[in-house]
Amino acid sequence: MSYNSMDDSSLVDSFGRVARKLRISVTDRCNFRCTFCMPNEPVWMPREEILSFEEIIRVTRVLVSMGINKVRLTGGEPLVRKEIEKLVEGLTNIEGINSMSMTTNGFFLPEKALQLKEAGLKSVTVSCHSMKPERFADITGRQAYERIWNGIKAAKEVGLHPIKINAVIIRGCNDDEIVDLASLAHGTGFTVRFIEYMPFDGNKLWGLDKVVTKNEIIERIREEYELVPLEREVGSTAQLYAFADAPGEIGVISSISEPFCGDCDRIRLTADGKLVPCMWDHAEHDLKPLLRNGASDEEISTYIGEMVALKAEGVGALLEKLTPLEHVRPMHTLGG
Repeated sequence: MSYNSMDDSSLVDSFGRVARKLRISVTDRCNFRCTFCMPNEPVWMPREEILSFEEIIRVTRVLVSMGINKVRLTGGEPLVRKEIEKLVEGLTNIEGINSMSMTTNGFFLPEKALQLKEAGLKSVTVSCHSMKPERFADITGRQAYERIWNGIKAAKEVGLHPIKINAVIIRGCNDDEIVDLASLAHGTGFTVRFIEYMPFDGNKLWGLDKVVTKNEIIERIREEYELVPLEREVGSTAQLYAFADAPGEIGVISSISEPFCGDCDRIRLTADGKLVPCMWDHAEHDLKPLLRNGASDEEISTYIGEMVALKAEGVGALLEKLTPLEHVRPMHTLGG
């Protein structure tokens, strides 16, 4: 494995990896019930446990002072959080953040895209796991296919860029649509990213037999399109490919078949204030007592630094040791 070299950041783990990206889950709630994410009967975090916007902004400001420079808002579904655009504006005003993005199911984008853009959001990633409206409804639990595409159009119209479309590929569910999904990117300028199925599903249905690997996904697309691999950025979750004959890109997030833990530069903050250095590890470090009991920024940063130093090596190490992968947490509590 290769690791980032240590630098002046105070967010360095014991493997020399430097955290530069923060993913903030602003809520565990969602208006969809995607089968690979949400339990059939979810138990929501108590509202009083959810961090306020002020608390999220304070933690983020501390983390930026420690080296974080890219922030992504996730959920659950972040747009179900009331007045989320105010949080976007507050985070955008933190000096040192050079990327402000969001991952969403797109349902509320028709109404929210302009407000988000004006608040400072730069880019958006929308989940779309099927091009077939009825299958989309089966996967998400909502008849919302047309609405999310209206949301994607609204995001493009207001100038959010880049627009990425995520699709979790599950064997026997939607793997027959890989080429159709790739066609969304061909000539449109969108980036369509295929995600290998991971064991973070709400109903614990995951199994290796349901994983469609990166190599298989690329082989299927190459039956239709000529792809040119692009150089992978350090810390990137996706291997990107350009089309030889048209704009647009596809990417594959190969968490299972080709883990990219070696240069992971991400940490996560849950909606109820838990710092999660590695999504594959059960470790969660509660910042809420510090935030609500008068701790100084220096005390918070010291604690964060100590916890990030304990970051697990990741799923790649588990697979190398032939450790069976197990369900860690439902994805809706972390945001990916």
